[in-house]
Amino acid sequence: MRYPFPVGKADFIQGDEAIARAAILAGCRFYAGYPITPASEIFEAMALYMPLVDGVSIQMEDEIASIAAIIGASWAGAKAMTATSGPGFSLMQENLGYAVMTETPIVVVNMMRGGPSTGQPTFPAQGDIMQAIWGTHGDHMLIVLSPSTVQEAFDFTIRAFNLAEKYRTPVVLLGDAELAHMRERVYIPNPDEIEIVNRKLPQNEEEAKFPFGDPHGDGVPPMPIFGKGYRTYVTGLTHDEHGRPRTVEPEVQQRLIGRIYKKILDNKDDIISYEKFELDDAEVAIVSTGIVSRSAIRAVKLLREKGVKAGLLKLNTIWPFDFDMIEELAEQVKKIFVPEMNMGQLYHLVKEGTNGKAEVELISKIGGEVHTPMEIVERVVG
Repeated sequence: MRYPFPVGKADFIQGDEAIARAAILAGCRFYAGYPITPASEIFEAMALYMPLVDGVSIQMEDEIASIAAIIGASWAGAKAMTATSGPGFSLMQENLGYAVMTETPIVVVNMMRGGPSTGQPTFPAQGDIMQAIWGTHGDHMLIVLSPSTVQEAFDFTIRAFNLAEKYRTPVVLLGDAELAHMRERVYIPNPDEIEIVNRKLPQNEEEAKFPFGDPHGDGVPPMPIFGKGYRTYVTGLTHDEHGRPRTVEPEVQQRLIGRIYKKILDNKDDIISYEKFELDDAEVAIVSTGIVSRSAIRAVKLLREKGVKAGLLKLNTIWPFDFDMIEELAEQVKKIFVPEMNMGQLYHLVKEGTNGKAEVELISKIGGEVHTPMEIVERVVG
């Protein structure tokens, strides 16, 4: 098919635009959203592109309706996405939990800005890390990815759709206002260069009777599609493998939530992505994610020039979190620094992961400005 933007070549585009193009190439054909800075350009791009690829882009009355719409579209067989920022992401939390409970593959983009409340609409922040992981109520498990460049915004969006489809789960893509509006060179591959994963479908009527069962033994049931002739019951209530409510049977809740956790945690090696820089002989480590990683990489180079054996662990996947890897890092280095644009969120995960084997220091910065490399260097050298 023909795409409404050039493929097989590089372009100079914003992070928001890169996310929209990646979604189209990943197979997204339904977008529902509500305008909000700094994610509005994603909506604008999807409104332009979707009609040209036989897709649907719709403005809903609010963010609650937006995520509800993409959940419905997913059950109708479409790959679906919404995008928002902090205030809208807060409104999405109940339905995010519904998507977890009903094992609905969707992609939710949150381009973070300063908060709480209306906060700083045009300035970047990383204040929604914990909310992305734990924002909805109850025990739940989902996947959170965090790009640091416009190229990664493109690549991680495609990966978000693949993971959502493979594990029948919501995937949150956490960006920020800086990344949303930054322009960089991005390679837009030809479709045949892109690995695309599609959800597992029932092969027969018998499989379709168990939309929340596990006939293949991998924890991810086939997903019947509404309108294909199957009788499928979908509910946010605790339900058995047939989808029927079983709200007063503890063993059903244990079996259901246990499997939702297990299908993600048993596949951590496939889901978790990270990059290591100069860590082989490091005595001091920096652990970062998202936009701050750009400054952290430069800070490591400057520290090395000063004779400090510093290294960087850049987390591309925030959740699930590799606590074992952090403990191994803590056994190697004397101290770990965590620069982030909030009052301390990733810091707490890292500190828990060290298991007391290394000192962990937060380098907090809020107000809408990304850490400079020298700010990180100065804290490390003390």
